[in-house]
Amino acid sequence: MSQFFATCPKGLEYLLVDELKSLGADDAHESLSGVHFSGELELGYRACLWSRLASRILLRLAEFDVPDEAALYAGVGELDWSQHMDVEGTLAVDAVGSSETLRNTQYVAQRVKDAVVDQFRERTGQRPAVDQEQPSIRLNIALRRDRALLNLDLSGAPLHQRGWRRGTGIAPLKENLACAMLLRAGWPAIFAAGGGLVDPMCGSATLVIEAALMAGDVAPGLRRDYFGLRGWKQHDAALWKSLRDDAFTRADIGLKKLAPVFFGFDDDPSVLAEAKRNAQSAGVAGFVHLGRQSLTHLKRPHECEQPGLVICNPPYGERMGVDESLLDLYREIGLRLKSEFTGWKASVITSDDALARAIGLRAEKRYKLYNGALECVLLNFDLYATAAIEPREAKPLSPGAEMLRNRLQKNLKHLRKPLAREGITCYRAYDADLPEYAAAIDVFANHLHIQEYAPPASVPEATAQIRLREIVRVAAEVFALPRASIALKTRSRGKGGEKYGRMSERGEFIEVGEGGLRFLVNLNDYLDTGLFLDHRPLRARVRELARGKTFLNLFCYTGTVSVYAADGGASKTTSVDLSATYLDWAGRNFALNGFVGRDHALVQADGLSWLENDPALYDLIYVDPPTFSNSKRADDFDVQRDHVRLLKLCAARLAPGGLILFSNNYRRFKLDETELDGLDIKDISAQTIPLDFARHARIHRCWEIRHAS
Repeated sequence: MSQFFATCPKGLEYLLVDELKSLGADDAHESLSGVHFSGELELGYRACLWSRLASRILLRLAEFDVPDEAALYAGVGELDWSQHMDVEGTLAVDAVGSSETLRNTQYVAQRVKDAVVDQFRERTGQRPAVDQEQPSIRLNIALRRDRALLNLDLSGAPLHQRGWRRGTGIAPLKENLACAMLLRAGWPAIFAAGGGLVDPMCGSATLVIEAALMAGDVAPGLRRDYFGLRGWKQHDAALWKSLRDDAFTRADIGLKKLAPVFFGFDDDPSVLAEAKRNAQSAGVAGFVHLGRQSLTHLKRPHECEQPGLVICNPPYGERMGVDESLLDLYREIGLRLKSEFTGWKASVITSDDALARAIGLRAEKRYKLYNGALECVLLNFDLYATAAIEPREAKPLSPGAEMLRNRLQKNLKHLRKPLAREGITCYRAYDADLPEYAAAIDVFANHLHIQEYAPPASVPEATAQIRLREIVRVAAEVFALPRASIALKTRSRGKGGEKYGRMSERGEFIEVGEGGLRFLVNLNDYLDTGLFLDHRPLRARVRELARGKTFLNLFCYTGTVSVYAADGGASKTTSVDLSATYLDWAGRNFALNGFVGRDHALVQADGLSWLENDPALYDLIYVDPPTFSNSKRADDFDVQRDHVRLLKLCAARLAPGGLILFSNNYRRFKLDETELDGLDIKDISAQTIPLDFARHARIHRCWEIRHAS
């Protein structure tokens, strides 16, 4: 049995698991940007030939510790490289990841190459040459903390390079991303039911061609003339030939049954010429109609008797900017879909929320995908039931609500570019900017979380309720979201003054992304959602500081900061909270990002009591306590009253050279530095306030605390 790793673009992991299982990889399980699986060599060959989603197929050769550069060189040299290549052969090395001492991937790749060629030179007096394009073997070295995984790249070159492409448009879509779009859109089932496919902005025809190859049961690697496995000395040529022969037979049968129901249109004649050359090269030209046509003339092809799929990859605005002409293009997409394709399915990918809303249709499904490094969303529409967002007659907005709409749109315009640049999808869009509309509006991907603030005593309750309804209506219209995607937290009046009413008990969690990580949030059941948006820079700071450190997170809540520390390379994380509910939530966040095992401890305990009894020392401590706590299972806590005791206990657990990050959101908090002698304290609050909270910069305070030198 061999160990394999199939790499893929972010967002495709779960689809790739299903695909590899269909090829016989019963133990396939996802990791970040890839899938682990095991099996005989035939399974690795089959994945190279048949995977429509993978980028590379890697075969594990060795795994060893790399405390330093010498250990890396020695570990690679332990293998007998004459078993893998001849001295007359060529070599290439790719390196990914880093360790505490090895952070330059180019240098790591160079040392791996040196270890291989030095072994040949010592034994034969000759050395293999380097060929970066089509080497005899390509090696992949992956560093994970102080562990090296040495792999043979069976694919040799990225698998999205199918071998049929002869020309590309301005912004070509990679073939494996195109296949992911088709699978998420349900294309195999649509074709099986007799449906066709239309791409109204086909460019170089990637979607159309991959859809035809998928429907025709043509192996995606069948037309490639280079695989890394072919130059490997242990390559089983007879097995490879048998698999290819079987794939050719399946393709012959599949293409004979293929109906000519594939349509691609574009307004650029030069791009269309490239598309036609691509279709010819892929062997599907006889099944594909490619024609010059503008979007405004798009109609349902009369050859398609059954409902089919409209799918496209329109311009996003990343190169040209989101202007009114681009918004008009997306509006036209929506109009064509509504007027010409009733009964069909539709799927559109974009990277901009404003463009998605301009389509004017409510998506039934949304999937996060990555086009290169650019985070995108795939919108799937069911044109049987999809209703336009605008048709229902509504009462005009009041002058105050119009002001709210203008302010919200202004905020979004100000935030859009920096948020897009950093890939941020969870942020604060509005924070009581207008005193009459006292609420915070937070965005969590495709959902909104609206939290009402206490209105001034001079505002009648009836007026406050009207304004709250206007906040919800304006937010729904600006973000083009249904009411079901908006969570509303309202205050109720009773003894003791204003307080939030009873929360829901839905148990509904949604997955959101931040900083390349994934987290679960619950917008309805608790006062807080599980992700403190204002702490986004603090989480990033912890990730930067965590490499090789032992990390402690007190009052850890849902563990998001601990996940960042793990992602930053912390040698061990310990997360402490009194709530079993939040610890379970934290455990799910860890698992969602692939961090499991004894190196990531979750401890249910009162933070102060635990500090008094824990003998361990930590290099990095993050402490963000509640303002008040009166749990029955622990002593009452008051951050102003108890912070000195808390920080002294933290300092006692701090390793030499270690750092405490102390944060809290009590607006009237004053740090008692006179009682914390022996500690160096630096206020870093201004550096930890994100752009979307800049209007209310007192949302939290934060300090760096160290032992005095």
